[in-house]
Amino acid sequence: MKNLNTFFRHGLLVSLLALPIGALADEDPHAKHRAMMKQKSKPTAESAEIDLRDRPLVDQHGRDVMFVSDVIGDDIVVMDFVYTTCTTICPVLSALFKQVQTKLGDDVGKGITLVSMSVDPIRDTPQRMKAYSAKHGAGDGWLWLTGAKPVVDEVLVGLGAYTTNFEDHPTMVLIGDGQTGEWKRLFGFPNPDRIVQVVNDMRERRDAGS
Repeated sequence: MKNLNTFFRHGLLVSLLALPIGALADEDPHAKHRAMMKQKSKPTAESAEIDLRDRPLVDQHGRDVMFVSDVIGDDIVVMDFVYTTCTTICPVLSALFKQVQTKLGDDVGKGITLVSMSVDPIRDTPQRMKAYSAKHGAGDGWLWLTGAKPVVDEVLVGLGAYTTNFEDHPTMVLIGDGQTGEWKRLFGFPNPDRIVQVVNDMRERRDAGS
């Protein structure tokens, strides 16, 4: 019997090794996210060509907002992409944004807006977004956006953040100036100080051009 058990264990191991890597990853819906978390963030803020689409969304308080007209406006915006059932990269990004909010202080909500946009709007109702935002200590100048899936998807496409499977959404931070149209993209988990530096650089360039 011992030899038989050994045979079955060996046979199972061989079968698992023969499976494609993707098949094993399917057992863990966050496998790709765990792999992303092991990757180092690129310190360089790359210029981002994006298509801002002024579509109706809903914030965590249930308020209807237009993405460009109401949310971005002339502000400098720091944006990430999350979903509330995520247990890996999204909590890390939200904790990172909490640090950015602290470092920017009273400027958040006064010319600087933090935005966390859902990539899973079907599940992420305003109520769920509000509870999630409270968990991460979001203040008044930190908006959490959701809405009808076709509309949210359209906005995400314009931002270069859309994926057919929301669990595979890119780990990145977008920083943009609604007044000048300058946008930067940071991949991975950038240091909060790096994000603040990009924001301050944008403010300086704006002031120099005015």
